[in-house]
Amino acid sequence: MALDNPAFSRNSAFSQQGAVAAAQDVSAQQLQEMYNQPATLPDREVMTVENTVAKTAGAFAVLVVFAAVGWLVTPAMPWLFWGASIIGFVLALVNIFKKEPSPALILAYSAAQGVFLGGISLMFETQWAGIVAQAVIGTIAVVGVTLALFASGKIRASKKATKVFLIAMVGYLVFSLVNLILMWTGVNNDPWGLLGAEIWGIPLGLVVGVLVILMAAYSLVLDFDAIQQGVRNRAPKKYGWSGAFGILITVIWLYLEILRFLAIARD
Repeated sequence: MALDNPAFSRNSAFSQQGAVAAAQDVSAQQLQEMYNQPATLPDREVMTVENTVAKTAGAFAVLVVFAAVGWLVTPAMPWLFWGASIIGFVLALVNIFKKEPSPALILAYSAAQGVFLGGISLMFETQWAGIVAQAVIGTIAVVGVTLALFASGKIRASKKATKVFLIAMVGYLVFSLVNLILMWTGVNNDPWGLLGAEIWGIPLGLVVGVLVILMAAYSLVLDFDAIQQGVRNRAPKKYGWSGAFGILITVIWLYLEILRFLAIARD
């Protein structure tokens, strides 16, 4: 199944074909030798849901700590969180294109994005008091509900739904690019660009916001599915960091979309 999150889609450890390819490269004798090896050897440890959750929790702990730093430092150095956003983007690309996960680079990405989120959250909070707490609660609620539905088996990634999701993602990216160009060139002077336009009295930003939040929720389903596939493939334990990185990307995107949605609703 094609995955939108490049943290998973570029890595065979999370694909269904990965397990088949790995099996084809190992002879019967090698399989027997691997079977006879003690399961507790560090180089034989495999990825599990539990160790992936632990790595994800660690990455989010770093994110929260540096978000507090960004929140506190931004009034004195307002340029810092924009610089952190650029560093975070570069680190995201580095992590995506690396063949094997690097815990240090993934945690560095968490730190940079934390500073960025802290700074931009302060900007929103200054304009709309209480909005950050609402966005955090909304993000936790969406992640919690999605995880609960996935764990219970009530929601699963499907080829048809994923195809629709990918088409919607491409459409949203094109719309966002056009919107930015119109705002940067001064063609549209609304603070939200095209999102500030109204359809039957309802801001377009609210309609698009609901759809994008649903897309982010489905992206989480794809992330959970990829991690589950990695566990089934018995990927090396280090790939739990790739799982943490993928979840981090999606949750950050979800938080920013909810933050913007609430701001447009307040306006």
